[in-house]
Amino acid sequence: MNVYFASVQQHIRMLENLDKWIDQAVEYAKTRGFDPSVLVQARLAPDQYAFVRQVQSACDAAKFTAARLTAKDPPKHPDTEQTIDELHARIRDVVAYLKTYKEEDFANSASRVVPLQFMPGKGMLSDDYVFELQTPNFFFHVAHAYAILRHNGVPLGKRTYLTTLTLRDV
Repeated sequence: MNVYFASVQQHIRMLENLDKWIDQAVEYAKTRGFDPSVLVQARLAPDQYAFVRQVQSACDAAKFTAARLTAKDPPKHPDTEQTIDELHARIRDVVAYLKTYKEEDFANSASRVVPLQFMPGKGMLSDDYVFELQTPNFFFHVAHAYAILRHNGVPLGKRTYLTTLTLRDV
């Protein structure tokens, strides 16, 4: 599979979905008469990340994947977001960053060993890094952000998660 499509293009798509889910959450809060900012610290379980951290982690997974596969420096985000508007800004900043990449940026990534920050002295070949670590990690955080919103009553569904499909005539 094409690493650019599997990582950058899919990350853009899902981060844009996440941004829309936040808009839907704000609208839902308005119709129910509660402050949508309470969702920022919502979580599924006491030992899991809050919504804000799920969004930050999804954004980090996306930007680090692209940067590490191409040996570039990702933008820095200090993880200080506390509001819905700041989460929107974080997502949009990462999406804009990802849109600077082109498929040819990944032309020589297949043989690249990506160093693992959490395992000094160890690394993974780029395909393994994408498919064994970063893709599952990215979708883990996106799915948890989605689940937190659903758990709090935001009317999202499977079609909201998947959004558009690239269909062909058969």
